Amino acid sequence: MNGFLGEFLGTFILIVFGTGCGAAVNLKKSYAKGANWMYISLAWGMAVTFGVYVAGQFGSDGHLNPAVTLGFAAFGFFPWSQVLPYLLGQFLGAFLGAAIVIIHYYPHFKESSSEDGNSVGIFATGPAINNGLFNFLSETIATFVFIFTLLNLGNFTQGLKPLIVGLLIMVIGQALGSTTGFALNPARDFSPRLAYSILPVPNKGGANWAYAWVPICGPIVGGLLAACLQAVLK
Repeated sequence: MNGFLGEFLGTFILIVFGTGCGAAVNLKKSYAKGANWMYISLAWGMAVTFGVYVAGQFGSDGHLNPAVTLGFAAFGFFPWSQVLPYLLGQFLGAFLGAAIVIIHYYPHFKESSSEDGNSVGIFATGPAINNGLFNFLSETIATFVFIFTLLNLGNFTQGLKPLIVGLLIMVIGQALGSTTGFALNPARDFSPRLAYSILPVPNKGGANWAYAWVPICGPIVGGLLAACLQAVLK
């Protein structure tokens, strides 16, 4: 299970900070209610930064993302023998992170109806304009840019590189993320969506599972394309 613990803990940190931001800007009586897109993009960027730092300290490469792991492995940048432990760590860490956010904000969920912002959008992504093809392309393009850049950073768990990764996430959010909420990461979307769906969240709405294929398939395709291009150019 080499790498499992680092991916589990790093993804846990990523989701606590990221979905915690989602709860803060959406739930009634939160001091951050209604904060803007810059706030959200910066928070997710810093969530990734600190997740990568934690993952690196516990022996993983800081992927925190199945699209990274699968894309890297498919074209020889990561060993297939470690793929399953990494994926398990990512999906389980993301679920636990979302569960902790539900506990932390439980009184605010009780105060908030779906009309007040109590929705799956706190935990998972959704489209600004519902168009399956273009939503898929948005996630594919954004993830392609993200992972192609990662491939050219070398070991991104070291020194200030996790901060660079966080800034990369932030600018992707600002430039490309406002169409679909920039999932970039199947675990980041699926596990928190599942947590919202099955855990006893007060006043919750639907989990919008009909859309869930987009933030799973788009990032995986984007990651594979980025790694393919890197392999060809190298």
